[in-house]
Amino acid sequence: MVSISLGDIIGPVMIGPSSSHTAGAARLGKLAAVCLGTKVISVDIYLRGSFQKTSRGHGTDRALVGGLLGMSPDDPGIRDAFAKAADAGLSFRFLSEDPDGAHPNSARFVMTGVDGKEMEVTGASTGGGAVVIQEIDGFKVGIKGEYPTLVTFHDDVKGVVASVTSMLAAADVNIAFLGLSRKSRSGTASMVIEMDNSLPVSEVERIIQENRAIKRAFMIDARECC
Repeated sequence: MVSISLGDIIGPVMIGPSSSHTAGAARLGKLAAVCLGTKVISVDIYLRGSFQKTSRGHGTDRALVGGLLGMSPDDPGIRDAFAKAADAGLSFRFLSEDPDGAHPNSARFVMTGVDGKEMEVTGASTGGGAVVIQEIDGFKVGIKGEYPTLVTFHDDVKGVVASVTSMLAAADVNIAFLGLSRKSRSGTASMVIEMDNSLPVSEVERIIQENRAIKRAFMIDARECC
């Protein structure tokens, strides 16, 4: 028996008109900002596929900026996202690109945070308001924001996965999914761990401190991505 939720039938609660081009765009911008982990003050947004065509007509542009400001898809403030961005000190530019194999409803965010942190995030709106972060700084990740998620960037050496998963087990954290990505052998790798419960910042910092191969790690709290 196939289970169908009310959301599957009527779609997400949102500021319209489109679940993919408006609600999904807002959630995508919000999730991208959550990945950066700090207030976004500057961003270049590269629109891909149909996002280029629906940018103004469906409010995709305002939804993406609203999401970067932390707005949810049902926030009426999305309609005034550009003015709110100016008030918040967020500068933004929209550009276009058409890389081979790009999802038709996708965007690439090149962001700078208030603390000077920089990050490049590519993601797509996959329908019905759902999204997926496809890449972070060139590493394939596949983050949907549905579970608390730990993301690490580390030297591609043995023992890293075992070390992190052992620490999670000691913290009584159950792993729902674990994925690895690397650009080249013995270079830098990325690990994405979706979990049943979140980790406090102190635990994330301890994971970094106790494994010298880990250069960067952060948590994505699913509650921040709705």
